[in-house]
Amino acid sequence: MKLILLGAPGAGKGTQAEILSRLCAVPTISTGNILRAAMKNGTPVGLQAKAYVESGKLVPDEVIMGIVRERLAEPDCAGGYILDGVPRTIPQAEMLEQLGIDVDVALSIEITDETIVERMSGRRVCSHCGASFHVANNPPKEEGKCDLCGGELIIRKDDAPETVKARLEVYHRETEPLKAFYEARGKLRTVDNQPSIPETTAAIRTVLGI
Repeated sequence: MKLILLGAPGAGKGTQAEILSRLCAVPTISTGNILRAAMKNGTPVGLQAKAYVESGKLVPDEVIMGIVRERLAEPDCAGGYILDGVPRTIPQAEMLEQLGIDVDVALSIEITDETIVERMSGRRVCSHCGASFHVANNPPKEEGKCDLCGGELIIRKDDAPETVKARLEVYHRETEPLKAFYEARGKLRTVDNQPSIPETTAAIRTVLGI
């Protein structure tokens, strides 16, 4: 399966991508995780991306596409993949097609802006491995500590309410038009956000027939 996950920042794409990756036995390609690793390590591309991310703006296409192209060329993507966080714009989607990178389904998780702001204020991310938790919906076993590596859980700057609202404005202007782009190609599927992670997963499985 070659799948693109669409939805506003904080819609749960990363969480669902991890679950679907296990169910379908294909890797998740999360540009967010790749970029965060580069920012943490202080690489040239990481420093470039950091200024955009912290101000709620999109990272330039040439940075994103370079990362994605290299990743999809690796052997573990031969049997399919899940793209989480790319494409974010119609030009990016067109660039993917020009590069011969195809998808079977573009799945959009539908959620209100109000729910997003509330949800992201409770998100915590491991400062060491990048694993994501939520104080209400997906709490760590021990408060403030990552279940996977024991690292400190922090609030990312881009999860602050003022940054979230700026990111939502960018999403509605730049990314939401992708729904029409993929609908015109007969590839769009939508699922409404559910009260819990397992319920959202169940709804997605129904839509995808897996």
